[in-house]
Amino acid sequence: MRAIFLDRDGVICENRADHVKSWDEFRFLPGALPALAQLTGSEFARIVITNQAAINRGIVPASTVDGIHARMIAEVERAGGHIHRVMTCPHRPDENCTCRKPKPGMLFQAATDLGIDLSRSYLIGDATTDIQAGLAAGCTCFMVLTGRGMKQSAMALARNEVSFRFARDLQHAVEMILYLEAFGRGHITPFQTARSPFARSLAFSVRPSPAL
Repeated sequence: MRAIFLDRDGVICENRADHVKSWDEFRFLPGALPALAQLTGSEFARIVITNQAAINRGIVPASTVDGIHARMIAEVERAGGHIHRVMTCPHRPDENCTCRKPKPGMLFQAATDLGIDLSRSYLIGDATTDIQAGLAAGCTCFMVLTGRGMKQSAMALARNEVSFRFARDLQHAVEMILYLEAFGRGHITPFQTARSPFARSLAFSVRPSPAL
């Protein structure tokens, strides 16, 4: 089996500095639902992997986060898509767990549970921590420029640390993955997308956003 791993905040829904604490605060990003529907019928399992330290910080109960994910899955299915699994890391950074991105624990667990070939799978994220987790697991990675992606892509470019491909948003990333699958992975390089007019508009003097 192969998979497309998706970060949640900044990829599927809007990223909030104060965390998504209820379904009322959950907002799908433009194009996210059609993008997930576009994957219907593909061979890829769609797995959401999300850091939700707000749980162990006492900001939002785990049951509430589970409820948000249940409603997210229902909305995706209503739009014609499907999410096979949502994996959540509830830990704070200081807890030094093995599942919080940038560590690849959630990807390894999914591979064990579902028999996923990580080397032939993809990850889509909006932060360098997402990309680091995907690369550590051997996935091909895409950084979207929604959510935190604009600033974090700029930082990666400034440091010449581009070991991933760029995409405007989730829909663009899905289109590129399907293109790669149809025509071969060598047909799109990181800098083909990085040199687009949209990517060139990135500002390089930025600071990282607070960790989720």
